[in-house]
Amino acid sequence: MGMSPTRPDLSDAWRSLAGSGSEAAAVGAELLARWAEPHRRYHTLDHLRAVLAAVDELADAAADAATVRYAAWFHDAVYQGEPGTDEERSARLAERLLPRCGLTARRALEVARLVRVTAGHTPEPGDADAEVLCDADLAVLGRAPEDYAAYAEAVREEYAHVGDADFRAGRAAVLRGLLDRPALYRTPSARARWEERARANLTAELARSAPSDEDAPHLAPS
Repeated sequence: MGMSPTRPDLSDAWRSLAGSGSEAAAVGAELLARWAEPHRRYHTLDHLRAVLAAVDELADAAADAATVRYAAWFHDAVYQGEPGTDEERSARLAERLLPRCGLTARRALEVARLVRVTAGHTPEPGDADAEVLCDADLAVLGRAPEDYAAYAEAVREEYAHVGDADFRAGRAAVLRGLLDRPALYRTPSARARWEERARANLTAELARSAPSDEDAPHLAPS
């Protein structure tokens, strides 16, 4: 899925966002360690870097792009393959750590709120920052077919504990749910960049699936 990020790349990005104070540096180091956990296959440093790059592409649509960037850093900071629970734990981590970086409690709560929205990728209309974050998180769906294929393979690896039949059924349900949406992306810029290709990628993956169990576990799209 393209060039893998190095820690110095992301360290510089964090420093530009949070400053160079010792507390901010410690928070950044903790986040990088979390994103580099060995059990991750898709929700990795590479995904973090890709989401941050997508936020940059969509930043003009945000009300507070810096707050969105903080949320990007935290949105999968806790990842155990438990949809909903991971986002909640990541949000609570943001609430705990961000005040150490000098953010007000109110702003830390806003970052946490944005993180929680990524559990379903269904921001309320007009919630500009949540729309930008969710669109950036789903940008991978609209990448070139080979990049999408690498993403899909990495997601499968993260769910290695799920049997093939259950995985296919759960994954197909996720794909159908996405395709049933009037639009995958909420911001005009994201729709122009990624909507057409994303629908083609999702449709192609769904055609390869053979679901047999409607009660299969939910498998998050990203």
